[in-house]
Amino acid sequence: MNDLGRLLRPSSIAVMGSVWAENVIKQCQKMGFAGQIYPVHPHKSHIGGIAAFTRLQDLPQSPDASFIGVNRHATVEVVKTLSDMGAGGAVCFAAGWAEAGEADLQNKLVQAAGKMPILGPNCYGVINYLDGALLWPDQHGGRPVEKGVALVSQSSNIVINLSMQTRGLPVAYVACLGNAAQIGLAELSSALLADPRVTALGLYVEGFDDAAAFAAMAEAARLAGKGIVCLKSGKTEASRQAAASHTASLAGGGVASSAFLRQAGVAEVTSLDHMLETLKIFHCYGPMIGPRLCSLSCSGGEAGLVADLAASHHLGFEPLPQAQSARLSEILGPIVNISNPLDYNTFIWGDGPRTTDVFTTMLSAYDVGIYIIDPPRPDRCDPSSYQPALDAVIAAGQSLGKPAFPVASLPENFDEERAIALIERGIAPLMGLEAALGAIKAAQTPASDKGWRPFAPLAFGESHLLGEDQAKALLTQAGILVPKGVSAPSLATLLPHVANLTPPFALKGLGFAHKTEVGAVRLHLNDLNGQDPILGASGYLLEEMVAGALAELLIGVRRDPIYGVTMTLGFGGVLAELLADTVTVILPATDLSLRAGLQTLRLWPTLTGYRGKPTADVDSFVRMALAIANLIETDNTIEEIEINPVMLGAQGAVAVDALIRKVT
Repeated sequence: MNDLGRLLRPSSIAVMGSVWAENVIKQCQKMGFAGQIYPVHPHKSHIGGIAAFTRLQDLPQSPDASFIGVNRHATVEVVKTLSDMGAGGAVCFAAGWAEAGEADLQNKLVQAAGKMPILGPNCYGVINYLDGALLWPDQHGGRPVEKGVALVSQSSNIVINLSMQTRGLPVAYVACLGNAAQIGLAELSSALLADPRVTALGLYVEGFDDAAAFAAMAEAARLAGKGIVCLKSGKTEASRQAAASHTASLAGGGVASSAFLRQAGVAEVTSLDHMLETLKIFHCYGPMIGPRLCSLSCSGGEAGLVADLAASHHLGFEPLPQAQSARLSEILGPIVNISNPLDYNTFIWGDGPRTTDVFTTMLSAYDVGIYIIDPPRPDRCDPSSYQPALDAVIAAGQSLGKPAFPVASLPENFDEERAIALIERGIAPLMGLEAALGAIKAAQTPASDKGWRPFAPLAFGESHLLGEDQAKALLTQAGILVPKGVSAPSLATLLPHVANLTPPFALKGLGFAHKTEVGAVRLHLNDLNGQDPILGASGYLLEEMVAGALAELLIGVRRDPIYGVTMTLGFGGVLAELLADTVTVILPATDLSLRAGLQTLRLWPTLTGYRGKPTADVDSFVRMALAIANLIETDNTIEEIEINPVMLGAQGAVAVDALIRKVT
């Protein structure tokens, strides 16, 4: 682990280059950096109004941080010199390394750095708004703060855009990773979170370089009371990896990354505005808020709108308990319908004490309060009449010690000055009703299981598909129940064994990943009379058909180059992709976590006695899933296992079809 303290919180900064170096100096001066700035240039006497040094060796001291704005080949030489000088670290700005096919040059850069930490290359840099130290060659929208959140991005433009927010979010650091040749996502994030002035972390991630290190960083952040929110790109159909199994299709795209973030206890969002609003929640209230919500507004239209939008985020509103309902009726009178969401009407508008009583009474029955309020724009209107309602929100939240969110239905209806003032009082104003609800849902993400780390990913070369008879023999050794059957190289050699089985039979041609699609499965046979050979089959498997199933399910595990091993559970059969009713987890997983995942399925009620039907033996299914997980964990030659379908009955689960891919 590198020591990034001097790089992130420098008292002296060296800048190299011309235009880019001058920009860095201007940004430091604009932010009031109190430390030393040392321009270095072989031909210029001054840069940014400061006398320049001809060589790094001429500096009066080894700089804590350096911005290297020279070409890529010169960058390698500069990094070597800085490292030899004992410098604290550097930002390598130039492009044209591994991202341009120059991996060897990037390796030389890392070697030149030695023990000195470097960000990049191909990196915009880092901004420290706490100390006014900027290794940043461009404009930004931040302001000095005493504490705030850190933003880390694998895209420079994205984080520049985030810095321009006018939502009142205090930002302590902005940092880019670039190519992350030496310092990766988890290491940079850990270094920023180690600053006690950092309250939360926002990430824009294109890919994870070390999943186990990231999970460790996330757990440490939770233990320190700091929440992490992540926006992960590359989750569309275009990012899916083609593969032979249903599992690969169903767990493709962003499914695995979402499972990883969830199990690591990191809140995932799908847009930048959701990220900013979630960070406000974490900044003011810590890494997790409760699930029980109430909503208050002075309009029936707003009450209906919040109810509709909440449903799209899987948020609900429980009815008011009798005690709070009675008290609200006393305050608001008989005309107001007491409910949650509550339209408290305008009878108490402007009456601070009564409004505070209503807001506090409502919030006392819940974990979190949403108070919809859109103050008039201050440039054309007088918003003063809205202040009693805002004061009541603050009073309710502070008196009960619970999150009380003033929520503007449109993001522009909270001006930045008002938002900053509220956040400084410990109240997070949320901007835009839809974004507010998305942020509240994200902020409910639970912590990871203590000590959870994904399995280490394994490098695989060529692999081959086992015959289903071989796959089922392997499953049987693992204690998994499969249909009674017999295999043979031809139909003729299969015939003598038919008498040992009880019809009806399933006849399968071996050597296919998806037998049904190529007509290699024949069902409900009483014998083999009149059966033609299956075209392309490398052999045959004859099995007794399984009767009495209540559901056809799927279990699939596969090696992942980033997350170790993914497991997909859900409803299967030939309609697996069409139903797409599955959940993916990252191994290792517990009995409890697998059950919790199954309960998120749309068709879960069909397994639990829906409309008087028998209850399925979910325990057997979970035991089978755990046995599969153990099998791939203990056999490093297995690349993928899929059982589809698993015939699940009222008692027991049978692996009817099996696909196993092993290393050649």
